Amino acid sequence: MDSFSHDPADHAMGAGGSQRSVARDSLFLMARLRFAEETGVRDVRVRNLSEGGLMVDCARVKEPGTPVTLDLRGIGEVTGKVAWCTEGRIGIALDSPIDPMKARKPVGGTKA
Repeated sequence: MDSFSHDPADHAMGAGGSQRSVARDSLFLMARLRFAEETGVRDVRVRNLSEGGLMVDCARVKEPGTPVTLDLRGIGEVTGKVAWCTEGRIGIALDSPIDPMKARKPVGGTKA
């Protein structure tokens, strides 16, 4: 384990509240992740997703503040920064809010 093992999702958000201030969806969604200082992309599994951030499974340990770009199904390319990191998982704070329900929409469709 490293020194960046603090997961803010484990603690209350907001002023004195005992619950998170923003709902998040738990899901298993594949995405493409690229760290700013790297040229290659890697496939990661998104564990949960909200308007302002997400958690992914990722073997790389990165410093909080490291810029990232993700390609999310149904949403497209988004940018953010590593908020926290522990061995095997990374929390990412997004630069702009997203609609997490778009990632849940089925890919493709049927014609009537």
